[in-house]
Amino acid sequence: MTTREKVSVITRRLKKEYSGTPLTALRFQTPFELMVATILSAQTTDVQVNKITPGLFKRYTGMEAFAKAKPEQIAKDINSVNFFNNKAKNIHKAAVMLLDTFGGIVPRTMEELITLPGVARKTANIVLSSAFGINEGIAVDTHVKRLSFLLGLTKHTDPVKIEKDLMAAVPQKEWASFSHLLIYHGRAVCQARKPQHDKCVLFDICPSRNI
Repeated sequence: MTTREKVSVITRRLKKEYSGTPLTALRFQTPFELMVATILSAQTTDVQVNKITPGLFKRYTGMEAFAKAKPEQIAKDINSVNFFNNKAKNIHKAAVMLLDTFGGIVPRTMEELITLPGVARKTANIVLSSAFGINEGIAVDTHVKRLSFLLGLTKHTDPVKIEKDLMAAVPQKEWASFSHLLIYHGRAVCQARKPQHDKCVLFDICPSRNI
């Protein structure tokens, strides 16, 4: 089975398993809110992020409010997530830059998005796909990184190299959904500490099943 054939099988089985799931578990109303939520989600679960963002977005009603606020105050309001001080600074700086450089509009290109503080390729890919329906790349988080390696879709550990391997094997129209399917499967079944092999619909094609 070639890598492309394996990807096709993986996609078909996981779509059946997780039918109806959204492209991202993060809750948002605007592209800017998604960007903020994604920045907050680094090294923090989506569940925890979703606990604080409703109140956060009521307190700060848009990028102007985040730009005017002091990073120290934002940090206090997000202190239940990991690395909240750095995230607060990045969110503040990103809001200022969006207003000053992009006219208060979240850009729709990878090149522009990654110039924003706190926004790397993973965050940019999530914003592009989930807010704008644009598949410019594949978001590689810890689940995608781990499952891609276990399933034999890449031999790399660097997210950028993993993304390139996946982009070569996955049809572009499936880039966003493939990433999220791996994330859902990593959370529900193929957990790092205790993978549930008896519940895994990919067990028979997983080269790591005997590890």
